[in-house]
Amino acid sequence: QVQLVESGGGLGQPGGSLRLSCAASGFIFSIYDIEWYRQAPGKERELVATITSGGTTNYADSVKGRFTISRDNAKNTAYLQMNNLKAEDSAVYYCHAYRSLSDTIRVNTYWGQGTQVTVSS
Repeated sequence: QVQLVESGGGLGQPGGSLRLSCAASGFIFSIYDIEWYRQAPGKERELVATITSGGTTNYADSVKGRFTISRDNAKNTAYLQMNNLKAEDSAVYYCHAYRSLSDTIRVNTYWGQGTQVTVSS
């Protein structure tokens, strides 16, 4: 059974830090690319960060320099380290795993259930 389970969300203070985890099971984690998305109330889901199976990372401009995506294939877990939090970072954060067969072809996509992040003083 495939599962992606996010954890680590909660209340963070402006300027503070939180680290989200995405624990995977039921598939070969190391060959999957991982994305973190977020969705705030009334807004579209936004791609925050990506890490490929080879370790290449990309970030949305809104989080560049503040967030870091990483993965530990031995633990089947991906992370999103969020520093210098801002109120606009408040959202439900989702982990997404997929296999890239090419630049345009993705297969076997899996989503986690999401974890709430609220940034407030």
